[in-house]
Amino acid sequence: MATATVSPTSFNRRSYVYRLLDAKGAEWAAIRDSAVAMRLGRSVDEEVGIGRRLALTDLSPLPRTGFKGTGTVEWLTAQGMTIGPDSNMAYRQADGSLAARLAPTEIFLIDSLKGEAGLIDRLNGARNWGAEKPRKLIGYPMPRSESHCWFMVSGWQAPAMFAKMCGVDLRAHKFKQGQIAQTSVAKISAILIRDYFGEMPAYHLLTDSASAEYMWGCLVDAMAEFDGQPIGLSALRRLAEAR
Repeated sequence: MATATVSPTSFNRRSYVYRLLDAKGAEWAAIRDSAVAMRLGRSVDEEVGIGRRLALTDLSPLPRTGFKGTGTVEWLTAQGMTIGPDSNMAYRQADGSLAARLAPTEIFLIDSLKGEAGLIDRLNGARNWGAEKPRKLIGYPMPRSESHCWFMVSGWQAPAMFAKMCGVDLRAHKFKQGQIAQTSVAKISAILIRDYFGEMPAYHLLTDSASAEYMWGCLVDAMAEFDGQPIGLSALRRLAEAR
């Protein structure tokens, strides 16, 4: 859970774009072992309004993980997860996390906006993955927190903005809730997952962590035409309450 205002430099684990957020007047709070930008120099109410139109939020400090290989889905299902049969779909779990099925034997698991990571911690436990795994499981865990940054683009103008930098039609009647596109955004390989806050569209964007600052800059530039701006996690959480 969030605590009092902190500095991201007080943590060994930091957002890949924390310097850019600091320059925007970010107010930080500790969530687990990192600092998250809760708002960016504006009131939460103002940022909620921006979020409804078009906004970008950094979720990179929040937990995520992955599992890949033969028997992975069967093992995760035995751990109490709900995973449907279709690849390129994300399935919401009881704790609010999303299990993104990228392939028949690959799952990318992202935490809820609370950042509590109960399910992720349990699955990442060595005893669960090691000694108790069935013989048919030849899979292995994927350290997705290190490999991928995690942003969210929210708001009614999001599909129009993405049309400038992605070849996939992300409009609601073409790209449904939970659908995944493994595609190119701003000429970089990325994973897009369609979420929703009420009826308002929102998209998780996961891409190479080494390209985080480049991707952030491309998104901010593309949003400018629609008066979109970065916002903090507090406003995004409030928007998510409509879900």
